[in-house]
Amino acid sequence: METAGGTAAEAVLETGAETAVDLPRVQVGSNPQHLVLGLFMDYWPDREEYLPSAAMVELLTEFDNTAPSARAAIARLARRNVLEAAKKGRRTYYRLTATAAGSLGRVQERVVRFRAEERPWDGAWTTVMFSVPEERRDLRHVARTRLRYLGYAPLYDNVWVSPRADRDQTVELFESVGVADATVLRAEVTYAAGGGDPLSAWDVDAIGARYAEYIAAFAPLLERVEHGRVGAAEALVARTEVKESWRDLLSVDPELPADLLPPGWPGRRARRIFAGVYDGLGPLAEARVRQLIAKHDPELARRARHRTTATGT
Repeated sequence: METAGGTAAEAVLETGAETAVDLPRVQVGSNPQHLVLGLFMDYWPDREEYLPSAAMVELLTEFDNTAPSARAAIARLARRNVLEAAKKGRRTYYRLTATAAGSLGRVQERVVRFRAEERPWDGAWTTVMFSVPEERRDLRHVARTRLRYLGYAPLYDNVWVSPRADRDQTVELFESVGVADATVLRAEVTYAAGGGDPLSAWDVDAIGARYAEYIAAFAPLLERVEHGRVGAAEALVARTEVKESWRDLLSVDPELPADLLPPGWPGRRARRIFAGVYDGLGPLAEARVRQLIAKHDPELARRARHRTTATGT
C-alpha cells in the first residue's frame, strides 16, 4: 500500500481561505524562505512589530545561507504576500501578514503537539470515498494532499481511511475544494482480509524506522543539552533542525493509536527527544536571536522570545 507523503505545512497552507497567501512549499535542506517562516514562528510569535531586513539576513546567514540568497528569499516572500514591508528612513522592515501568521500558527501548533500524549481510540475508522472526473486531475491531487494532512491514507483507489481524522474538517475539505461526489463514514471493522485491513494503508515498519532514524540523529544532542554542552550559536541552528526533522514525521505518521502499534514503539522516545532538545535549547537560541537583531535594532531585540512545546501558539 502507498504510504502517506507530502508535508504538513504544504497541505495546511493550501486549504480554504488560506489560498490568499502563497506560502513556499517545504523542501529538503536549508531552504531560506522556509527558514524565515520558522524563525518568525519560533522567536517572533504574535508580534505586530516589523523586523529589520538586515537582521533577518543576519539570522539566515547563521544557517549557511549567503547574504544575497537571504535577501532574495525575503523579497520572494514579500511578493507571495507572506511578508509585508514598511520603510523607516532608508531601512526596510518586515513582518508576517495576518493571513500567513494564522496559517503558520496552525502548523506550529500541530508540530509541537504531535504525539505529546497517547490519545484514547474508540476502535472506529473514518473512511472517505470520493470521485473526481479525469479532466479534473488537479483537483484530485489537491484533495489527496489535504487528506494526507488530516491523517488519511489510501486503502483502495479513492477509498481513504484514518483512525483519527476529524469528520467536520474532512467535510470542510471536500466542500472548500469543490469535490462534488464524496462519502464520509465512521465505523468499526467487522471483517478484513489481507490488504483490506485498514492498518495496511500504512507501512508501520517504515514509520518505526523513521522514528529510529530520528532517535539516532538527535539522542546524542539531547545528552549534550542536558549536560550544558551547547553554545548559543549552535543552539539556534540545532533547535531549528530538530524541529524541522520532527515536522517531517507528521507526513508519515497519522498518530496511529497505541492499540495498533507493536510493543516498544520508538515514537514515544522520539517525542521525548524532540521536546527535550526544543525546550532545552529555547533560552540559548533566543539569546542568539536577540544578539543578532540587536546589531540592527537593540530595542526590538529585547522583544524576541522563544516558544516551547508547552506554549504552542
